[in-house]
Amino acid sequence: MELNHDIATPYYEQIRNYLLTKIESNEFPPHTQIPSERTLSEQFGVSRMTVKHAIKELVSNGRLYARVGKGTFVSETPITQQLNALTGFSEDMASLGKPTASRVLRAQMLEANEHIAQKLATAIGTPLAFLKRLRMAGDRPVAIESSYLNAVYCQNILDQNDFSQTSLYNVLRSDYGLQLAYAEQNINARRANASEAELLDVDEGFPLLHITRVTFLENDKPLEYVQSAYRGDRYVFRARLTSL
Repeated sequence: MELNHDIATPYYEQIRNYLLTKIESNEFPPHTQIPSERTLSEQFGVSRMTVKHAIKELVSNGRLYARVGKGTFVSETPITQQLNALTGFSEDMASLGKPTASRVLRAQMLEANEHIAQKLATAIGTPLAFLKRLRMAGDRPVAIESSYLNAVYCQNILDQNDFSQTSLYNVLRSDYGLQLAYAEQNINARRANASEAELLDVDEGFPLLHITRVTFLENDKPLEYVQSAYRGDRYVFRARLTSL
């Protein structure tokens, strides 16, 4: 491809569109390294700054990702989750036909501190089942999920289940007869710290979606408080909005 010098479209946009076409046609498959800034600048006869502008836009849009000292690579097509149903990660992946796995990072009993007690509308010191997992889509890390469960409703849950293979929500429903009625969820953007970056296989400072959720039972009692960190390039949350 050569740049079109007879149209008003800036050169960086033409280069961006060229790369995007290569990505969408799968000529540049996921995790393929794209040509270097130097190679592209020589190919199109423009400055490296122009190429850098094009690449930066695609990184910002999640179509590319940069690895310090290694280059720039094509991102995977992100997983899309609708925000109109109360589901867990395993259920989301099953509905999309994607294999899932989890690595249990911590599973232990804790006592509720002031912050968790407030979220779960319980007393400080209430026994909690704490489960922290690295959630995988196929063999690729997608999220770190930390769940705090009021153990009054699910005694011995950590002793009786292998949550590297088992869905937490399925166990709550089938083994404890708990009906998960609704949840209140907040989503904001932040950057990965060093430990998150290592687990999620990204660079420190990589954009994450930080999600907090309180899950309620039918009697409006909070059962679970969850803190999750999702890779911003691998997960998209979609909602349908209707007029009032």
